[in-house]
Amino acid sequence: MLTQFHRLDLNLLRVLLEIDRCRSVTEAGRRLALSQPATSNALARLRQAFDDPLFVRSAGGLMPTPLAERIVPVAAQHLESLEAALTEPEAFDPLRSAAEWRLSLSDLGEMVFLPPIADAVLREAPRTRLTNVAVPAERVADSLGRREIDLAIGIMDPKQRGIRSTLLFRERYVALSRSDCPDGWRTRAGFTDAALVVAAPTATYHQGIAESLERHRLGHRIVVRARHFAAIPDLVAGGQLVAIVPEMFAQIACARLRLAMWPVPLAMPLYEVGMVWHAATDGDAAQIWLRERVLRLFRRGAAAGGRAERTARAAASAGSR
Repeated sequence: MLTQFHRLDLNLLRVLLEIDRCRSVTEAGRRLALSQPATSNALARLRQAFDDPLFVRSAGGLMPTPLAERIVPVAAQHLESLEAALTEPEAFDPLRSAAEWRLSLSDLGEMVFLPPIADAVLREAPRTRLTNVAVPAERVADSLGRREIDLAIGIMDPKQRGIRSTLLFRERYVALSRSDCPDGWRTRAGFTDAALVVAAPTATYHQGIAESLERHRLGHRIVVRARHFAAIPDLVAGGQLVAIVPEMFAQIACARLRLAMWPVPLAMPLYEVGMVWHAATDGDAAQIWLRERVLRLFRRGAAAGGRAERTARAAASAGSR
């Protein structure tokens, strides 16, 4: 129960949320640029104000009390709303801007997405800069929250508080082989005897390829597991290997080497590629501008003309909530 409301300020609520996020006073202070004593003092003031311990020590770090579990989501929602209300969006002039955008793309995303993004962005905003940070998929939400990256593109659907997402497209997996591969490989019977190569980089969730093969009881046919998709074309070009890769990657590989892509003779699920960003940047004009460029480039099936423009702007500024 809150007994000393007058002792509570917004900075204390920020400390509350950060401790809940990382379950450590020291780490919360580091993220907030506060000393350990200052963070401990803030927690003491919170405990006094709410007349509750709020967090108790456990083997896994600080655990929230039932009262803290009730307070945290409410405080987070209201702080986000207040931040949005107090932040006046500044006009964005792409010709004058010297913004430095930080994206998170896997090695596959770097090949597929970065060239057209760089071309579109630098053509309209020539003084800006783009950096690919390539954060592992499971850390994307945390990196967005820390403002280490501006947006990420890939197979991801974060459920964490404050993360926005929008679907760009659905894609299928195809088989990739040397151009003169035996016709028998393209049949189900022949495919089950083929030597397979898959890629499972840490920055994506394409590990689903291997999982699908396991469901078809073909996990034992995987003879090479690469960390990067970039290694796949050379692996299949001169040998007896067949790779299962996203179709968009196969198209790039076939354009560069004498390779063939063909339908996988197995039931393989489609995968979804989305863009994610932090809710705190919903009203940021520069961030909206960047997201609009990504949507125009990669969102499939959008209506033509003005309706597509309005759709892109709405998704860029709000996303899937």
